[in-house]
Amino acid sequence: MKLYTQLNFGGNCAEAFRFYEKHLGGTINMMMTQREMPNPPAGAGDAVIHARMDIADTVLIGNDVPAEHFKKIRSAYLYLALDSVEEAERVYKLLAKDGEVFMPLEETFFASRFAMLRDRFGVSWSIIHERARD
Repeated sequence: MKLYTQLNFGGNCAEAFRFYEKHLGGTINMMMTQREMPNPPAGAGDAVIHARMDIADTVLIGNDVPAEHFKKIRSAYLYLALDSVEEAERVYKLLAKDGEVFMPLEETFFASRFAMLRDRFGVSWSIIHERARD
């Protein structure tokens, strides 16, 4: 059994996946648009019907939904643990640009760096560089 995370986007799934691939070290394994389906319906466009990416030792699935049905993620976060303070700061800056920061990247009692934000694609992230444990 496997458990994957699926993200719905409001028309920018391809852009988001390419951004995550370029800046977070992911690898896109598949991306299919409506137009690329076998026997596409009349008026099929570039909306992504299925995207799959390997990223940070997991699989991320994505697709576009009609804009009138799209809602930004509110109650679930992708929790990204990074290997260094520098990498946490780099990723935070990338994801926070044109996004919404809920908790700025800072040192906490449980992490050398921690932040919570929603990126410009509507995806919510928790970013952490954990403290060394004694």
